[in-house]
Parts: sequence; C-alpha cells; structure tokens
Amino acid sequence: MQTARIILAVSCAALLAGCGNGGDGPQLMNIRSTTAGPDEFGILPPKPLEMPTDLAQLPEPTPGGTNRTDPTPEADAILALGGNPGAGAGLDAGLVAHVTRFGVAPGIRQTVASEDLQWRRDNNGRVLERLFNVNVYYRAYEDQALDQQAELGRWRQRGVRTPSAPPPPAE
Repeated sequence: MQTARIILAVSCAALLAGCGNGGDGPQLMNIRSTTAGPDEFGILPPKPLEMPTDLAQLPEPTPGGTNRTDPTPEADAILALGGNPGAGAGLDAGLVAHVTRFGVAPGIRQTVASEDLQWRRDNNGRVLERLFNVNVYYRAYEDQALDQQAELGRWRQRGVRTPSAPPPPAE
C-alpha cells in the first residue's frame, strides 16, 4: 500500500512538473534547438558578398550596426517604404505622416503584448501537449491566419496584378 502511494505521488509530481513552463508565459512553439545562435544558412545578405583583398583589414563586427553587405539598413528600409532617407536624423517626417494618417493609439505595443499574452494563456494547449512539448502554435493562431490562396484569388478577381504565388498545397 505504501509503495502505491509513493508511485502515485511521484507520478503526480512528474505530471505537474510537465505543466510548468519556467514562468516566461505560455510557450506555444515548442521546438528544441541545439544551436546557440542563428542558422548561418538562414541569413540572406541583401547585397552581394565580396571577398576583401586583405582579411586582416576587416573591421570588428558591430552587432545591431552596419556591416559590409548592408551599410545603410535604416535608409534602405525608409526608401523601400516610400520615404526620403536623406530627410534628416531619425524618422522621416513624410513616412511618419503617411503611416499615422488614420491616427495613433498611445501605448499600442503594450496593449498588443498584453492581449497576445492573454491569448497564449487561453490557448496554451492541453495537459499532455504541454507535458510532451507538442507544438500548438499553429492551432492557437489558426483563426487569425490569412488564407493566402483565397486572398490571392480575391485580388485577381478584382483585376489587380499580383505576383506569382506558390501553388495551393496538395490535400
């Protein structure tokens, strides 16, 4: 009888330990990775790579700063969004005016972060899914996902030129 109670207690402790997530909030994307950094094959340089003539003359890396393949990342982004990169320091006033033409909600980042945290808590998966680290991310956000093929068809019916798209998945 005593052995059965010990086994039951250990089983309950293991089950409860599997339900925890370290306190950082719900983890919906349960993917285990053995690498400590980014996958070097997943990084695509925006400009062609060039071999320098003298490797000893390479500058020190500047994380978050400029580099040899993308010396002006902020200016490139402003230009891609239709702004004027040479308009002065900081944000381009024309770009900001265009983006904020319908108004700005103060504290929107905090609002979205708190709403998303609540959504992840409400859609955290079942007990066994949490216990075995099953990926529940796609099921949790399924109702909010865009149906790419339906949207592509909708725009094409309206006569809008659209870029080519991958074929629909085989079912």
